[in-house]
Amino acid sequence: MGADARPAQPDTERERQDDLVRAMQTVPEVAGRRLMLTPLSGGITNRNYLVEADGLRTRYVIRLAGNDTHLLGISREVEQAATVAAAGVGVGPEVTAFIRPEGYLLTRFIEGSAVSEESVHRPETIRRVAESLRRIHDGPPIPGLFIPLRIVEAYHALAVARGVAIPAEYGLARAIGRRIELAFLSNPVELRPCHNDLLNANFIDDGERIRIVDWEYAGMGDPFFDLGNFSVNHGLTTDEDALLLTAYDGGATRPDRLARLLLMRIVSDFREAMWGVLQQGISTLDVDFVAYASEHFDRLLSNAASPAFERSLREAAVD
Repeated sequence: MGADARPAQPDTERERQDDLVRAMQTVPEVAGRRLMLTPLSGGITNRNYLVEADGLRTRYVIRLAGNDTHLLGISREVEQAATVAAAGVGVGPEVTAFIRPEGYLLTRFIEGSAVSEESVHRPETIRRVAESLRRIHDGPPIPGLFIPLRIVEAYHALAVARGVAIPAEYGLARAIGRRIELAFLSNPVELRPCHNDLLNANFIDDGERIRIVDWEYAGMGDPFFDLGNFSVNHGLTTDEDALLLTAYDGGATRPDRLARLLLMRIVSDFREAMWGVLQQGISTLDVDFVAYASEHFDRLLSNAASPAFERSLREAAVD
């Protein structure tokens, strides 16, 4: 198989499950056992299945990647390495196997409860999310880079090449992004391992800490992208942002750090908007990606038009 060749995707649900079961016969922990697969909810680009094996109490999760997810900047090799690193610091799921050449990731199922949108706003939950993020960011380096404004540019180029109409808001958003990037260059931070897709659907409360799954966008990046991404995805208030950063820093936080978090909320929406634009040219799913992109562009421009944006630009550039 050539370096750029990718295994064909099975067409039907039965074929998908049969393909996964065959692939798992190479995994010593489950080989030779009758396997039962149950689709798990959540996720747009991938399919995840709960795996139960006859005679075993341990349960697993296996991921079947969607078509052309490499165009979204996803590397299954990096995802596997990032998941291993996250498991090592007690946050990610334990990796049982990475099945090649298909790129199927088999992890242990995390026993715990879902973290609801409502509970995300509780002070104790915010503190626990901050603690999990700190564990990740202080963990060992992982392969791959996540530079959001470069990813936005790549999404734009790929979308144009596929004939996708680029929203008029892109030009203004790009100018806003350049201003943010200039402020950040005046006060750089060290790259750290980051998750970069912090939705509460990716959180599991195991009773001890908030565990995080789905590491496909992980890479070395600005830790404030994780903080801003979590914040904007859940509509945190200004006071909640301050609580998040105070918990993350372990004490009083500086104005330049809070400003960086607020600016990364805008960068996060820019990346998410252009993700939606590119999906219009590659996805076969019945999802309104035009509306998805528009929603994120609208929020981005609204936040960038606020007085807090100009103040944050000034404060983020001062160490």
